[in-house]
Order: sequence, then C-alpha cells, then structure tokens
Amino acid sequence: MAKKNGTILYKCSSCGYTQSRWLGRCPNCCEWNTLEECMLDRNAAAPAGRAAAQQKAKPMPLETVVSFDNARIMTGIAEFDHVLGGGATKRSAIIIGGEPGIGKSTLLLQTAAGVVRHTGTARVLYVSGEESAAQIKERTERLHIPPTGIEILCTMRLEDILDALDTLHPVVVIIDSIQTVYSAAAGIVPGTITQLKYSANELISWVKERDAVLILTAHVTKEGTLAGPKSLEHMVDTVISFERNNDEIRFLRAQKNRFGSVDEIGLFDMTEHGLIEIADPASLFLTRRNGSQPAGVACTALFEGSRIFTVELQALTVPAKASLSRVYSDKIDSARVARVAAVLEKRTGIQFSTHDIYINVAGGMRLTESAIDAALAMALYSARTDLAIEAHTIIIGELSLAGEIRPVTRIKQRAKAAESLGFTKIFAPEAEGGAQKIADIQELVRALFCPKT
Repeated sequence: MAKKNGTILYKCSSCGYTQSRWLGRCPNCCEWNTLEECMLDRNAAAPAGRAAAQQKAKPMPLETVVSFDNARIMTGIAEFDHVLGGGATKRSAIIIGGEPGIGKSTLLLQTAAGVVRHTGTARVLYVSGEESAAQIKERTERLHIPPTGIEILCTMRLEDILDALDTLHPVVVIIDSIQTVYSAAAGIVPGTITQLKYSANELISWVKERDAVLILTAHVTKEGTLAGPKSLEHMVDTVISFERNNDEIRFLRAQKNRFGSVDEIGLFDMTEHGLIEIADPASLFLTRRNGSQPAGVACTALFEGSRIFTVELQALTVPAKASLSRVYSDKIDSARVARVAAVLEKRTGIQFSTHDIYINVAGGMRLTESAIDAALAMALYSARTDLAIEAHTIIIGELSLAGEIRPVTRIKQRAKAAESLGFTKIFAPEAEGGAQKIADIQELVRALFCPKT
C-alpha cells in the first residue's frame, strides 16, 4: 500500500522482522501483537544491511508521557559527572572537543572503565578510527585500566559500527573520533560535512531509541572552535570543551548542556598514570610566594557553577612601541580589559592609552565572570603606578562605566572562602561575610594604595 513518498510496512518490535501486512503473531519470533506500523521512505538512504523501515511517529497527550527515574549513567569520574550535571543522561549524545594530544582518548578510556566499575554489569563499546587495538591495549596497561566489560572496535566504516551496536547493545558508545567515520551512502571520504552529519545522525538515532549514551570526540580548529559543521553541535545534547593551561592542568567545561548547567568546570591533573581529579581546586590558581607581593598582582574570588575559586590576576603595562597601543590577553576577553582600562583612565586620571597592556591569569584559567572587574582594575592600576597591593587581599565586584563597584551574587560565600584560605582583607560592594564595603573605583584606590588617608 503506497502512501505519498513512503510504503507502509509492519515491523516486529521484538525481533525487527518486517512484512507488508499486519498479523497477530510474528512469523519469525512467534511473539503476539508485536507488529507495528512503520513507514519505508524511498528518499532516505539507509546503511547497507539495515532495515530502512522506521516506526511512524504519532502524537500523544503530554499527561500520558512517563518520565524516567534513574535516567543518568554515572561515568565513575566525579569531575566529569559534575560537568555533565550529575552523570550522562540516557538516550543523549555528548561531543567532546579538544586539541590533539590533550588527553581525550585517555579521558574516554578512563570513563569506559568507570562506567563498568560503577554499574558492575554494563558493557561499553569503544570505537577507534585512529588507533589499532594493540595501541589501545597498551594504553590501558600503562594507565592500569581494567579491560573487563570494554569492547574494542577499530574501524572507520559506519556500517560496521551499527552492526556492532545491534549485536552488543552497549550502554555507552564511544566514538574516537567522529571525523574518521564514513559511510558508503554518503561517499567514501571521511571528514566531509556530509559524512559528519550523516554518520552522527545515524549514531544519534540509535541511542535515542535505547537507554544508551553516545560520546563523540572531535578535533578543534586553530581558533579553538569545534572542527566540522556547526550543525553538529546542534545535533547533540551536550558540547564539552577539553582545554589545558601551560602546565599539566586540564579543564573540562560544558558549552551546551540540555540536561544540566553550562557553568560547571571539571579540573584534572595529567600524570603518567592518566588524568587525576583535583579534589580541592580552591587555591589552585594562586601563586605561593615567600617574599612580598609584586606590583601588578590582584586576587579575586569567583564562582564557576557551584564552586568557588580564588584566582590571581597579573597585569603589566609598558609604553607602546608603536603609535597604537594594544591589549594582549588570552584568558580574559581583550575588550573587557580595554573597557576596564578606559574606566580607570577616566575616573582616576591614570593614562593607559599610551601603553601596551599584558594580562595573565595564574594557572591558565579562562575567566568570564563580571566579578573579576574590580580586581582587574586594581591589577592594572598597580602595574601602571608600580605600587604593590598588600598581600592577603581579595577584591570582589563588577565595575560599571561610571566607576561604581556593583554587587555580584553570593558575596558572603566568596568572602568566607577567601578567609578560609588566609585572606585577611576583603573588599566588596557589600559588607557581607567580613568584607569591607567599597562604593566606587576611587574609594577602592584610596583603600588599597593610600590607607592612611
């Protein structure tokens, strides 16, 4: 029976057997009342050897939809689960982007072992299009990862991956990486836009029909964005970036998360035994000094998701070598640095327009929160005047264009976290948690650099 561009078939929900008419009992598996109406789309290309018949989508009342309990799978890595919002949601797709050699494969192998360890009986399929099975085995031995429960598939063909999925029915599917996967239905060259979208769509469709999780890895461009079409980010549920500083610290943060916050950050230390979670990162981004604090340094407390970090900002100003001054800052947006410098020049009379500005964050953490504005302003003022800020001083607040120090969220928690790390002087726009109230940039300059007046 033809209907528009498709053909009506009846597919067994138990064994997948299809035929052209409905029967009360499946001829293949002998189950009763399992044949469901499906549509065979003639215009849709299906991978070789797979049934193209798909069950017709039908509307249903929202009140009849049953929500799932225990709908998350724990990865066994607390920092990874923290970024995901409490574990990987079933029937979801996650993509992790990072530069080559940063440790994506190491993270995913540890995740595979963590899922098996946490669930006890789960099976994980690890698909690699870049390494051989022997290379993966060697890495697991070096990292002391138990191989139990992990299935390895080294292939680039999408059809082989889908066949393995139908055979094994894993709870977690790891594809390392999606750029290497290709299907004959979309050409034979991996990495093209068509291949990426087609392969990702087939894999996502498989997990959406089952209580499984799909984790894809992807390379990044020189600009730090996810390689491949931007639509790949729209196809998945969670987009995670894997970054690093100049040392061995790795940052895991969500850029998109349909099932959790995008403000959380996970921290790891890369060692010879793999990625080690950093349990107490509160003081990780502070520089320990034996002597006095130099000029151009200011500390602040910021929230990243549900955790507080104390961070040291470092500033340097030198006369511009050309007629046009420049701002050099890769961890804080250069436009924000230029705006803070302009407010300082207007409200305090210190000239920055003739100087090049260099900004650094101790530990290499990328900062976006507005609560760093006041500390950034004082680091710039200290660098320009060569006057050091007293040690054990923390500065919290957002800076307006009028020079006001504006309130930020949860000042009391920030102040208490700073006190626990040994900070004795806390300046904030509100007097909470032992903080001294500061109203504007001029008052802050007098409190820090002219305390006797």
